[in-house]
Amino acid sequence: MIRLLAEFLLPLLAPTIAYAIWRALPRRGAAPGEGDGAGAPAATPWREAPWIWLGGTGIVLVVAVAATLGMTRSLGDIGGGTYVAPRSVDGRIVPGHLEPPAKR
Repeated sequence: MIRLLAEFLLPLLAPTIAYAIWRALPRRGAAPGEGDGAGAPAATPWREAPWIWLGGTGIVLVVAVAATLGMTRSLGDIGGGTYVAPRSVDGRIVPGHLEPPAKR
């Protein structure tokens, strides 16, 4: 479950979390009439958030994480064996497995 959160949910939500933190920080040098006069920005309702950009950025991050993990994770030490894909034999599914290398 934690792996699912770390690999997919966190990268998807990271842009929205970063946006929320950025909006919550007070800004220096706000223009007159913005915020409460002390440099804080005016409260922006969430319905005005850039949802398309946040969602798109999240999807790009998820794809990047999935691609990186797919290219860097090992399926284990094959040890020179041959992978045999799953197949159907006499109506029964034989799972995929590794056959050891032939003895010389």
